[in-house]
Amino acid sequence: MAGFIRGASRTQTTLLPECLDTTRMTTSEKLIETRPMPYLRSLCVSLLLLGVAVTAAAQGRSILPPVPTPDVKPGSITCDECPYPYPSKYLDISVYSQDVRISYMDIAPRNTPNGHTVMLLHGNNFGGFYFGVIIDGLIDAGFRVIVPDQIGYGKSSKPIAPYNFNSQARNTWLILQEEQIDKVMVVGHSMGGMLATRFTTQYPDSVERLVVYNPIGLADARFNRPMTPIDEIYERVLQTDYQSTRRSLSRYVAHDPEAWNDEFELYTRIRYSWTLSSDWPRLAMVQSIIRQMLYGDPVVYDWAHIHVPTLAFGGAEDLLLGPAETFQERMNVLADTVPNGNGRVLLIPGLGHVPHLEAPDQIVPPLVAFLEEGVGAPQ
Repeated sequence: MAGFIRGASRTQTTLLPECLDTTRMTTSEKLIETRPMPYLRSLCVSLLLLGVAVTAAAQGRSILPPVPTPDVKPGSITCDECPYPYPSKYLDISVYSQDVRISYMDIAPRNTPNGHTVMLLHGNNFGGFYFGVIIDGLIDAGFRVIVPDQIGYGKSSKPIAPYNFNSQARNTWLILQEEQIDKVMVVGHSMGGMLATRFTTQYPDSVERLVVYNPIGLADARFNRPMTPIDEIYERVLQTDYQSTRRSLSRYVAHDPEAWNDEFELYTRIRYSWTLSSDWPRLAMVQSIIRQMLYGDPVVYDWAHIHVPTLAFGGAEDLLLGPAETFQERMNVLADTVPNGNGRVLLIPGLGHVPHLEAPDQIVPPLVAFLEEGVGAPQ
């Protein structure tokens, strides 16, 4: 596929260890990833992680030009005002003895059904509402599409309870049971990539293919810093306002501030509207607990237990880990760790952490193409 690369690279001001410096590689070496010896890989990753703090400090500067805080009305923490592209269903479940409901979209194929279902799992700063262009591409190709809002997100309930990827995977599986869906192809974006990984290892008989799309959690951060106490996280989250929300989401376009568009701005305002709600303290506590989940429940050890075709996919210029090369290297490690040669990498140059909001025409076709490879394949 012209324009797509296995291991993206571009010139960075950050100096890389020679074993990972793609500027020293030939063209063929960039496309066919070199595989350093295990101890060199560990050393290189360690050196890269040391550079993350420097890059993160640089990213602490404003990415976008300043704007005044807009006039926004309080929003519902159950996302009543959110722009969902299709109607939602609800399933009553129990979480730690609390009666809650999980919301999800269930979209039928627009064209001739191909007999397969794709499940889309959202990131931490979103609900299923931001997947509109991906849903449309999939239903045009004949897929049925299921898009849950995880408990704690979107239109689903916001219980104050323990959160972990095992329980999120179970809640997601209950939707498939309700809809009598035996197998799905799973696509998880950002935090959803972590959940998609855990779902695949917890319910292997339910998964045909896996796409880990610009995931977070590509390393186990517990050995780099201690866990922040929940009360400290909560006090910080309570102070969230429009400006801090905009700064947080602007990290997704740190590679190209011109990529900030009306959709990013809309989602910033939606998140800001929640902070104006009388229910904000509850949602702030839920978000704080989930932050501890992201720290304390790594999925990097799940990769070796994935037994389906897996694509490490997305924008090559994702800067959440620091230099783009850090992200690219970890995506290659992910793919290499999937057993039996089932892992591969497809990173698209010039795009960041949420590429379908930047350039859907570059993201949706290769995503659909990978999933279509599984149509008609033996199950």
